[in-house]
Amino acid sequence: MDRTGGSGAGGRFERYVGELACVVGLADRVGPLKDYYTGLLLPGERKSAEPMAAPARASAQHQKPLHFLGVSEWSDARVLAKVRELVLPAIERHGPVEAWILDDTGFPKKGKHSVGVGRQYCGQRGNQDNCQVAVSLSLAIALAQVRRAHALGLPRGTVLMDAAYGCDAALRAGIVELGLDYAAAIPRDTLAWPA
Repeated sequence: MDRTGGSGAGGRFERYVGELACVVGLADRVGPLKDYYTGLLLPGERKSAEPMAAPARASAQHQKPLHFLGVSEWSDARVLAKVRELVLPAIERHGPVEAWILDDTGFPKKGKHSVGVGRQYCGQRGNQDNCQVAVSLSLAIALAQVRRAHALGLPRGTVLMDAAYGCDAALRAGIVELGLDYAAAIPRDTLAWPA
């Protein structure tokens, strides 16, 4: 990865992380923040602190991102607000937001030491397996994230969701209460009636 700060992808990455660094507080958090984001983008299956730490550095270097993520006090709300501030204009340069996409992603896990790991449906495996599941709202948990995006005044779009969310009548009703349109897949055995 080019981290030279030029005009290519590496330069855009450096500027993006530099902007995020402005909201995490103390200057000693900037290096671990950059190391963490760089580690997320590098190849490799394991994304824990040790393999994500730059391989050319001493092995103790992995303690910095670990401390940054687990001990440092910084506001995830401020970081997410900064991400929206940086990313939304870039998205809208290509046209208006047309949809909010609700989805979940399963992350297969071998152990039980990560938060939220358990035997549950894992989309990557297509069956029950040991995994973590994260729910996302991307411009795509579900209703709480939709309500938050709505309250923040994000550009509205049709809410799109797969059958795992489409079969949730309370979720669909909550989206309608917000005045949003939705398109949802539903299981074929779902009962329906004309409005």
